[in-house]
Amino acid sequence: MPTNSPRPKLPPMGKSVAVKLIETHLLEGVLEPGTEIGLRIDQTLTQDATGTLVMLELEAMRLERVRTEVSVQYVDHNLIQADFKNPDDHLFLHSACQRFGVWYSPPGNGVSHPVHQARFGKPGKTLLGSDSHTCAAGAIGMLAIGTGGLEVAMAMAGEPYYVDMPEIWAVELTGRLPAWVSAKDIILELLRRHGVTGGMGRIIEYRGSGLASLSAMDRHVLANMGAELGATTSVFPSDQRTLEYLTGQGRADDWTEWVADSNAHYDHREHIDLGGLEPLIAMPSSPGNVRPVREVAGEEIYQAYIGSSANPGYRDFAIAA
Repeated sequence: MPTNSPRPKLPPMGKSVAVKLIETHLLEGVLEPGTEIGLRIDQTLTQDATGTLVMLELEAMRLERVRTEVSVQYVDHNLIQADFKNPDDHLFLHSACQRFGVWYSPPGNGVSHPVHQARFGKPGKTLLGSDSHTCAAGAIGMLAIGTGGLEVAMAMAGEPYYVDMPEIWAVELTGRLPAWVSAKDIILELLRRHGVTGGMGRIIEYRGSGLASLSAMDRHVLANMGAELGATTSVFPSDQRTLEYLTGQGRADDWTEWVADSNAHYDHREHIDLGGLEPLIAMPSSPGNVRPVREVAGEEIYQAYIGSSANPGYRDFAIAA
């Protein structure tokens, strides 16, 4: 005979770092993948190729002062001053920053993403930027998303940022990188496997024992190029390596721990053995066209460029040197 005895209760599923960050900033909606949510934005990032329109939009709103905790305008794209156009833009941006209460980073300070991580990035905070590689700040436990200028202007005015709730994709890293293999090869391996649309509608969350050997700037490389996978953003835990980094920047007081629960739920899972990687290279004309370096050794290189948004760290320059 059937009984009415209650079923045993299953233990509640744990939370990922991404879900914890979203929950602490959720203003509207529910955490159901594909449904729209509204997030509170703590920080914004603009650069000179997109910031001019953002500042004009703030003027059109008749905003008195920005309503974020931190907003920063970087000048790191249009630096060539062959005529009056770029200098005039820089003068306008500087004056707009004074008008609206925005930090101004002048030409020569460096690429916005590593500078922002070093000077303003803070674990547990949200960052919205009018640059696709804003997601780089996920390296230190931030929820950082690149989007359009109007959305950034609205966030600076204190409005929520609306986005479809992404699925959470766990990438488990184990082992250690061999000699001459770098963090760039980890993200290129993901691009080799999944192409430039593999991360669409997803947040990539890196986890696993392999993280212990990756510095904050190694993680910056991975989080940065999540944009090339089409991901909403990428997230790392804020752990002891994050504390080491912020301590080195004289900002240890800004560190807080953000780690996933041991039984955290993920919509997708993947594993990469760092020890099994080899030097990889993206061939023309797509970041998804990845091949082992050994297969293309000796081919002519037409042009080489170091110091873009995707390779702004000292290591990139040191290896070439």
